[in-house]
Amino acid sequence: MLSALTATSRPTNSVTPPTTWHCLDPLWEGGEEWVQQGLPHHQLAPAWQILLLGDGSPTRHLKLLTGEPTEVDVIDMSAIAMEPDGAPNPIQWVPGPRLRRQVWLRTASGQRLAYAASWWEASHVDEYLQNRSIPIWESLSRLHTELYRDVQGIHYGHSPALETAFGQKGPFWGRHYLFWHHKKPLTLIYEVFSPYLTQYLGPTKLSR
Repeated sequence: MLSALTATSRPTNSVTPPTTWHCLDPLWEGGEEWVQQGLPHHQLAPAWQILLLGDGSPTRHLKLLTGEPTEVDVIDMSAIAMEPDGAPNPIQWVPGPRLRRQVWLRTASGQRLAYAASWWEASHVDEYLQNRSIPIWESLSRLHTELYRDVQGIHYGHSPALETAFGQKGPFWGRHYLFWHHKKPLTLIYEVFSPYLTQYLGPTKLSR
């Protein structure tokens, strides 16, 4: 009844994009069945499930948790043409040629809270991200863009690069989802959250 997502890897027989992105090396991954029914609380605590499995804005949630504005550091804007880019399978629903964007989400005081990679139709990215230094949700809200956040997968795994960037030991929890606009996929987003958030949300799992 329950299925797991298969791990993805960068193709070796194609043109390599200018930079890579920080995909978790998975210990566990779950698909839409898990997103819909939720996880056992000894695996992922309720507060963390609301953050990861809910369809609300993560930047809004982070602002409410920390009491600080959520700011964005853009670290990559790479044209990847029609490459799969090692992204989750729903990338095939995003029209190409595509552009990959990577950011850190942090507090105004500088604490990194999350990492996000997103994939866009290159010809439309300037239309939807007119100010690329603000969170995606805020940018789209300013345009009064009607959106549906379709969470499709959840990830639990390691990333040495994210350990260094967050200053926190893994493993980490992440997710991927599609934004739909006018019944068409607008962008695919892959997010990973820092364990620093345990001071607001509590432990990532509860005792049995």
